[in-house]
Amino acid sequence: MNSMENLEKQLICPICLEIFTKPVVILPCQHNLCRKCANDVFTASNPYLPTRGGSISSGGRFRCPSCRHEVVLDRHGVYGLQRNLLVENIIDMFKQETSSSSSSTPASERKEESPMCVVHEGEKINIYCVTHGVPTCSMCKVFGEHKDCEVAPISSVFQTKKSELSDGIAMMVGNNDRMQGIVSQLEEACRVIEENGRRQKTLVCEKFDLLYSALEGKKRDMSQKVTSEQDEKLTYIRGLNKKYGEHLEESCKMVEHGIQNMEEPEMALFLQNTKPLLKKLTDACSTAHLDKVERGYENMDHFSVEFTKEGRALKSLDFLQDDEDEDEDDEEEDGEGEAPVTSPSASTST
Repeated sequence: MNSMENLEKQLICPICLEIFTKPVVILPCQHNLCRKCANDVFTASNPYLPTRGGSISSGGRFRCPSCRHEVVLDRHGVYGLQRNLLVENIIDMFKQETSSSSSSTPASERKEESPMCVVHEGEKINIYCVTHGVPTCSMCKVFGEHKDCEVAPISSVFQTKKSELSDGIAMMVGNNDRMQGIVSQLEEACRVIEENGRRQKTLVCEKFDLLYSALEGKKRDMSQKVTSEQDEKLTYIRGLNKKYGEHLEESCKMVEHGIQNMEEPEMALFLQNTKPLLKKLTDACSTAHLDKVERGYENMDHFSVEFTKEGRALKSLDFLQDDEDEDEDDEEEDGEGEAPVTSPSASTST
């Protein structure tokens, strides 16, 4: 019995949840379906394909309900799928075996297998109350709480509900395929967004690197101007300092020579040396031949800078709007790719 139960589980269609009904078709992924169930799944997955005789005859695709493998059909549609004759033969043998087993089972045991009415002991549940939507027994319809209700044979309701459930499952499978497509599209959108984000961040960084390079170049040029004037003034002052030092040294020598002459006791010799010495002292006291440093010569305040406007422009940096892209391109062509410090505004393009 356990072997038969295991075999029955292998013969259950994943759509209608019943033993496969002929013909049984085999999918490329080696899973099996009733042809009717395969057609229902295919119809739900391809609602806009033209139908003929209640089935889609042209090519299309759907996903296997067991493994989600995509099945691509040719122009014959579901009827182009190969029949699984081996499974059909196994189903025939299984039905024969279960039929012989049920015939050999005592009636009392078979009776216990059917659900019984909890109100009327010994009565099988064999009708369906349409009003309340529950299965019941004949006694409940004649004498019980369902005597005024509309009822139907349980077999007909069984087939109707099974068909509704099968259609609902097929519809859900088709809906799952559409949802899977949406999920795939969303995953692709995430991938594209990440890629675009990385590319745009790279472009923004490149724009800022160009701006940094322009600022560094301008800083270098302006610093070089200050350095050039500084070196020029230092060279002049140092040269003038050297001349004054030499004149001072010469004056000190003249003072020493005059002091020595003051100690000369011989009057004739003293007077003889004094005349040229007095002329030299007079010449040494004169600094007319030496340049004078102009007042404020050492001042370099004329190199002061003010970047308040540029600072506001840098703080206002933002991404361009679509209608500003062409204006920025024109500005870049006019400026030959340079970003002047005195520009009232600056932006990065994406």
